[in-house]
Amino acid sequence: MLSSVNPASRYVLYHTDGCHLCELALAIVQQAQVEFDYVDICDCAELAARYGTSIPVFANGQQELCWPFDASQLAQFLGE
Repeated sequence: MLSSVNPASRYVLYHTDGCHLCELALAIVQQAQVEFDYVDICDCAELAARYGTSIPVFANGQQELCWPFDASQLAQFLGE
């Protein structure tokens, strides 16, 4: 599920507009049918500094799954 920021969501996909790798990661995460926030790092200087060269990044607040990842790696990250 796409949203800007939902404090109840357990997962976040950090991205930026126009990033083709982020679009690939988005498709993988959407196929997993997990609720997540879709956060553009360009909206926050701190996020841009942290993730500027490593997006897309899928995170749960404690761990991060950095690109490249596939559906199998995502499932493992989700604990499936």
